[in-house]
Amino acid sequence: MTLTQLKQELNSEQYKAVTTTKGALLIIAGAGSGKTRVITYRIAYMLSSGIPQSQILALTFTNKAAREMEERIKEKTQKKLQNLTVSTFHAFGVKILRADIDKLGWRTNFSIYDEVDRNQLIKDTGRELGFTSDALDVYKIGNLFSNIKCGRWNWESQNDMYRELYNGYQEGLQLYNAVDFDDLIALPIKLFKEHPEVLQKYRDRYKYIMVDEFQDTSLQQYEIMHLLADENIAVVGDDDQSIYSWRGANYENILTFEKDFKNVTEIRLEQNYRSTETILAAANGVISHNTNRKDKALWSGNGNGKPIEIYMPENETAEADFIAECIQGMCMSEKRNYDDFGVLIRANTLSRHIEEAFLECDIPYTMSGGTSFFQRKEIKDVISYMRVCANHDDDINLLRIINTPRRGIGRKVIETLNTIANTKQCSLWGAIETVLKERKGDYSTIDLPTSSLNPNTKNKETDSSLQNETTSQSFDLFGHAEASFTQKLTSKALDSLDEFYTLITSQREALLKAGKHLSKCVREMVDKINYWDYLVGEYKKSEKAARYKWMNIEYLCKSIEVWEKNPDNLETGLYTYLNRITIISQDNNDDDSLKGKVNLMTIHASKGLEFPVVFIAGCEEGIIPHARSIEDQGEEGVEEERRLFYVAITRARDKLFISACQKRRKMQNTVDCVPSPFLDEIPEQLVMYHEPAKEVDKATAQNIFASMKKKFALPEDMKPN
Repeated sequence: MTLTQLKQELNSEQYKAVTTTKGALLIIAGAGSGKTRVITYRIAYMLSSGIPQSQILALTFTNKAAREMEERIKEKTQKKLQNLTVSTFHAFGVKILRADIDKLGWRTNFSIYDEVDRNQLIKDTGRELGFTSDALDVYKIGNLFSNIKCGRWNWESQNDMYRELYNGYQEGLQLYNAVDFDDLIALPIKLFKEHPEVLQKYRDRYKYIMVDEFQDTSLQQYEIMHLLADENIAVVGDDDQSIYSWRGANYENILTFEKDFKNVTEIRLEQNYRSTETILAAANGVISHNTNRKDKALWSGNGNGKPIEIYMPENETAEADFIAECIQGMCMSEKRNYDDFGVLIRANTLSRHIEEAFLECDIPYTMSGGTSFFQRKEIKDVISYMRVCANHDDDINLLRIINTPRRGIGRKVIETLNTIANTKQCSLWGAIETVLKERKGDYSTIDLPTSSLNPNTKNKETDSSLQNETTSQSFDLFGHAEASFTQKLTSKALDSLDEFYTLITSQREALLKAGKHLSKCVREMVDKINYWDYLVGEYKKSEKAARYKWMNIEYLCKSIEVWEKNPDNLETGLYTYLNRITIISQDNNDDDSLKGKVNLMTIHASKGLEFPVVFIAGCEEGIIPHARSIEDQGEEGVEEERRLFYVAITRARDKLFISACQKRRKMQNTVDCVPSPFLDEIPEQLVMYHEPAKEVDKATAQNIFASMKKKFALPEDMKPN
């Protein structure tokens, strides 16, 4: 890529950002200013300048952004780039831990707990410590643990009662060879600080580092970057789009960067290529009311465009109908596709009426931010049983189900199994087999160190850690090791392990022979493990919740039945099904699933996206700015909510609609609503208040109907009513 090509394809500031590859660089990239283009061209330019791809590390925040960045670079360079590292912070953390987490006491095949798994471990740990159900608010406790682990909060008198629970939770993670999402950042930092040779390995490799969405980095993410960076470090961000303080983002990292690195070059990208001048002027008018920001003057060359339409419907039902009717009308009159529309809401709770209106009007849509069916705890439990039946040595799934439902296999039992697995270099299933064979007096498969086979041959110079494992053993007259492992377990624990072993073995045989009757076998397995009784015990206060989760399991079984009865499926069975759902889980995140559908999402989820037409729904005081954000953070909360509104406005390319209800139903009451104060911050010359559409004349109606017949291939002789 030559400098001449770059000058032809980039504006002057973009060109400077792309070609400045040495030293510390701060790129302030306003909304729609071609940030991704600059990052792509910059890496392509570095590669064409002779910098090895293995020396470049590009970090961003979402898998989608990382994937898009990597694809664009490959397209630009026409190279495979197998040694280029483009990653999210958390995926990079996983990479570091997979290589060296054993130095911190985990095994390298650790599992990553999601929120469901984390909450369950908090519950189980709390029960073991004697916490009552009322004291176990897992959402509140999980949030506390996250803030403690990430260094945002310290232990204080009002939360000190959970310190023992936190320690037990941490011990539980290590016992189950698991990490939570926060650990993916916290543990690499711990690893770098306690093992400088590991840090040096990465510093020696990555000589050029680039961080995207820098305003969204947390203090810990900044620390990782600061530890790794030598002198060639470029960060790209926009303080006006910092909207994630609730998960630790700190836009002041931009100021810290300028202090920590010498001779920082600052470049501002201020030309917006996305939105019309009207939309951009509205966004500038709103964000100018924030005080803690770098001044910038975004401008657009896309023409004035249409005014912003504000609508004040009577209630949320009328608001939803308005959005659905506008989308249908614009699809017809302006020949737009459904995926041209983005409908943005402040919180998921606002989606119901909009979804109902879309369903009533047959408008296809996708909703971002919901929990995947296969991520629900009850479904994960059942599938984990299936995975362990398919592969006994799957430690991750075995640990998930070994005491679910509870069968008396607690932490001490698992600690013993871990010790055996480490000693014998086997899986946890192998450890279970070992103790059960010892119990029956079968020593033929117990591979202990040779120095332990006979007390007369014991080497006094043996490593002390090995002696601790072997000297406590006793031996029979023939020199065989007696049941040293089983002595560490109670008779009740051994009975429970035997019961679990027998259950999995029998279910494995049934599932593998199932053929086209897998769904029936899964139902029988769920009954065998008494999962309904487990749900009732877990949800003592709400049988409705237990029944809802049981219905999800029934839905899973029904979906398996439909799949295996499909005549197009030539191959069915346990392994085929497990492979299939793994692929489905990946495909759910595929961009192709969004094509041809209206995008209904929270404003947070819309970050980085753009749509020709955007609706911002629920622009009322208490919703945006959100009452809880103001209550928790005061003026800082107001400024972040304003940044959130700014992000929402700047998702629109051609047309923006904003709606604020006059009344809204909250709980069992209907309350009067006040429009968001942010609406007053939009310059009034940019705004037009929406009036309901008037009945069209006959000629227009005939034209619209003719378009409908053509689009839906209706008979030519069909006439409008």
